[in-house]
Amino acid sequence: MEALNRNPEEPVLLVLRALKLGDLLVAVPALRALRRAFPEHRLLYAAQGWLAEALDLVGGYELLPTHGLDVPIPIEAGRVDVAVNLHGSGPESDDRLAEIRPRTIVGHHADGRPGPVWIKDIHERERWTRLLQWHGIEAEPADYRLLPPGVPSPCPGATVLHVGAAYGSRLWPAERFAEVARELAADGHNVVFTGSTAERPRALDVARRSGLGEQHVLAGRLGLTEFVAAVAGARLVVSADTGAAHLASAYSRPSVVLFGPAPVEVWGPPPGPHVVLTDAQARRGDTFAATPDPALLAVSVEDVLAAVRGLPLP
Repeated sequence: MEALNRNPEEPVLLVLRALKLGDLLVAVPALRALRRAFPEHRLLYAAQGWLAEALDLVGGYELLPTHGLDVPIPIEAGRVDVAVNLHGSGPESDDRLAEIRPRTIVGHHADGRPGPVWIKDIHERERWTRLLQWHGIEAEPADYRLLPPGVPSPCPGATVLHVGAAYGSRLWPAERFAEVARELAADGHNVVFTGSTAERPRALDVARRSGLGEQHVLAGRLGLTEFVAAVAGARLVVSADTGAAHLASAYSRPSVVLFGPAPVEVWGPPPGPHVVLTDAQARRGDTFAATPDPALLAVSVEDVLAAVRGLPLP
């Protein structure tokens, strides 16, 4: 972080949340609150480097590339004025922040440090705004909107089927995605399939099963900002509980979200044109499982199509 040396007297606030896109998006209300509360501070967000483009849509933060908690936070000890633990409440994140010796740590109660007690079953947006409120910082869970993406949508008005997910536990069967795609296309939807480069083979398989051509597969072809623009300009988004679903919430795009191992009450979308499908009673709850969670498998093609029919689509 050589750039920090440009003004060594400038106060620095660092947020630790070295996680994925969805984790960034549910933390937006807390990040906005911190920006308002510390207008004179330089704001750093410690997370994986590929999130830089998404962080720009929050406004006011610089990304400090930090690959999880397995590496030290790359900043000189004593340089940070305020460190905010939005990563968790365990010893690993606490220790990483302690290593950089900030003047103040904003976090949950741990080892005698003042802070709110961690609550397990609370929505993530509320969890982090509640943390700030306890520390005297005004924060509003409903302040989750993002700035408009800086590029036009590569597929304005399309129906986005985000067929990938980080873990097998969240992968709704390809043949079901294909059937949904086929039915929506027959109803006049311009269906596109999104995902990462690693998820492109799965997206191509879904497209093949649905009878749609490779030209409908955007997985692996979009940068992060372009992907955000695709969701922001979508007519409809159908996705598992992933970053795509959180983006649909951030831009108020109608969405159908398929939940598996994660509880809806902790990670679900805010009120709006969003339908959640799951079977909480069947949930196994193993995020890192290689096979789809039973709560996800309980969702049928007809469930998704019925949810789409009930949404106010543009």
